[in-house]
Amino acid sequence: MSTGAAPLDHVDRALLTALQQDGRATVGELAERVSLSPSPCWRRVRQLEEQGVISGYHAHLDRRRVGLGVLGFVQLSMHNHTAAVTTAFEREVVALPQVLSCHNLSGRYDYQLEVLAPDLESFAEFVRTSIRSLPGVREISTSFSLKEVKRTVALPL
Repeated sequence: MSTGAAPLDHVDRALLTALQQDGRATVGELAERVSLSPSPCWRRVRQLEEQGVISGYHAHLDRRRVGLGVLGFVQLSMHNHTAAVTTAFEREVVALPQVLSCHNLSGRYDYQLEVLAPDLESFAEFVRTSIRSLPGVREISTSFSLKEVKRTVALPL
């Protein structure tokens, strides 16, 4: 089974690791970290972008400092699993900015959403009005993060 993964050599992996640590690093800084001259380093980064290995550059924000104090996980079971219902459900979930991630699961629940809100009242209102009204939703179970032990977007290379 093909994963569509681009073949990565040790230099590509070193570049990707360096970019995950500091997405604002200059080509010169990256080149120094991976022992390349700037031109080949720039070409490699550009190729990784074109291949979709690097899908973007982002600022990592502290959710609490921007007023999003509640992090919850919403598990959903669906009424049915027709293509039309799941497509409509997924399209509407993608449009909800409060939803950080949505995963189609194996096991008891069909989907798990990672949801942010300013406070418990706002979270509850969002679940009651937005989540409950999504196409095909039958059952909802919610859990809250009491303590975030680890969060990273860096992939283990």
